[in-house]
Amino acid sequence: MTKENNSTAELDLILAVESSVMGRAWVARPAEHRIVQAISQNHNLPEIFARVVVGRGIDVDTAEVFLKPTLKETLPDPSHFKDMDKACTRIADAIVAGEKVAVFGDYDVDGATSSAIFKRFFKSVGSDITAYIPDRMLEGYGPNTKALLELKAAGHDLVITVDCGIVSYDPLSAATKAGLDMIVVDHHQAGAELPDAVAVVNPNRLDEEPGYGQLAAIGVSFITIVGVNRELRNRGWYKENDKAEPDIIQWLDLVALGTICDMVPLTGVNRALVAQGLKIMASRKNIGLKALSDVSGITEEPNTYHSGFLLGPRVNAGGRVGRSEAGTILLSTEDEQEAINISQELNTYNAERKAIEAMVQEDAMNQVLNKIGVGGVVPPVIIAAGVGWHPGVIGIVAGRLKEHFARPTIVIAIDDRGDAKGSGRSIMGVDLGSAISAARQLEILSAGGGHAMAAGLSMRSEKIDELSEFLTEQLSAKVGDAITSLSLKLDGVLSLSAVNPELVHTLDKIGPYGQGNAQPRFAFSDVFVSYVDIVGKDHIKCSFKGADGSTVKAMAFRSADKPLGRLLIESRGKNIKIAGTIRNNHWNGRTSAEIFIDDAAK
Repeated sequence: MTKENNSTAELDLILAVESSVMGRAWVARPAEHRIVQAISQNHNLPEIFARVVVGRGIDVDTAEVFLKPTLKETLPDPSHFKDMDKACTRIADAIVAGEKVAVFGDYDVDGATSSAIFKRFFKSVGSDITAYIPDRMLEGYGPNTKALLELKAAGHDLVITVDCGIVSYDPLSAATKAGLDMIVVDHHQAGAELPDAVAVVNPNRLDEEPGYGQLAAIGVSFITIVGVNRELRNRGWYKENDKAEPDIIQWLDLVALGTICDMVPLTGVNRALVAQGLKIMASRKNIGLKALSDVSGITEEPNTYHSGFLLGPRVNAGGRVGRSEAGTILLSTEDEQEAINISQELNTYNAERKAIEAMVQEDAMNQVLNKIGVGGVVPPVIIAAGVGWHPGVIGIVAGRLKEHFARPTIVIAIDDRGDAKGSGRSIMGVDLGSAISAARQLEILSAGGGHAMAAGLSMRSEKIDELSEFLTEQLSAKVGDAITSLSLKLDGVLSLSAVNPELVHTLDKIGPYGQGNAQPRFAFSDVFVSYVDIVGKDHIKCSFKGADGSTVKAMAFRSADKPLGRLLIESRGKNIKIAGTIRNNHWNGRTSAEIFIDDAAK
């Protein structure tokens, strides 16, 4: 079994590639042959698939749960979490008494799905709940005092924050003093101090038992609703009011969407939530998701790709460049025409978002490249900042720059008053959220937090250099370790003739894939490049031919101006080595398997 930080001479190299065109060693995922054989025999799996399973850290004892993830085995008792019983009791009290309740959510997919699932639950028990989603441009992220006091003035007795609130000390304190009960349902990194609230439910509280920190806010929201439903049942409220208990499982499609889009690890309970949620999504019973799938052009059974790259960006687009509440309304509506109208609206916003994103990305990329200079050293943390950049796209641009430079990246939008809002994305092995929380505690930031792979912040523009120095000092060693261990983990070597829809279908059974459970990647040797061209703005389309005459189509996305794209173009009529994932393409009633290229080598 190989170690992450060994030299390439000690690693189990695939096709002897020590340094690819992307500068990475191709390394076989550690998979002990004895365990591979045992899982293959016990579960009647071909050895290549058993190797994929073992390569994800699964052993004989955990294989059954991994291969057949169920909520029965993985979903925790709601009472496991601190303050959960308090939260469920208070929410049940509000339902029984007919109090006026509001859910205050974030404007991203995790927040929209969390807000929508509370709306659907309240409606199912015959109650109503106001959904309040702040305007990104006017109010920023999380609860603000003005909005909470307005909710109190409008007669609300209880506000539940979802996907936000864990560090909103002043707004929650002001709301509590005004007589508004607050419940926080969040998953972002908590500080030593908790906000003033009736209950704070967060698996990432510092005093919480470890084991469920990977949950997205929608996962925490779902478990909270399970707890409230149990509380109402135990009180005999359903029988007394002659009501049927709601079918909570029907909302797992929302749980899957929010979990996938928030880029949390698809391991443990998240894996079960997404696996079961995608099955619910396939039934197309949620009117809003059905309309959004139609406008997104999804015609096959949905998977993590559809959620993360087609549905999620459209839900997000409302909060980025349009109406922040549009996603929540879409995901909770029962009006088919409203669902169609909002889906089309979000599709338009998404197109606008892409245009704005392209402009900010070009400016940010040029800024970073100019700082580095020709032949310069890439800093451990990338920070790009610009006056007038749209705050709604900086998170996406940070992700793009992170992919390009393989460094934690923060992109900051500055307004004409010098107020700055930033969004960051990190690389595996570097906890950006904790570093941002530390910067907030030192008052470099006025607000900030997040989780390991993503974070947000607010600050004054004159402190950007101080933030850069602080993050460089905090993260340099961790970034260095992460870069040293940078390699492309592969699950084996395949011939082109093995690439077919049946292979993809079988691999899909080991899914769902995502953060923490990577899509299987394979290497292909002596691939003849028979066709290559640039399609769209910067994608590379190829046709490969194997030694036995097999042909496979392939794509390398956003790579035309990168070393990978240049090598593919230069290799027309030549043999090369490639590495990538395999997916099915459905077109005109036909299904074919294609390779999505991640890397290549001569």
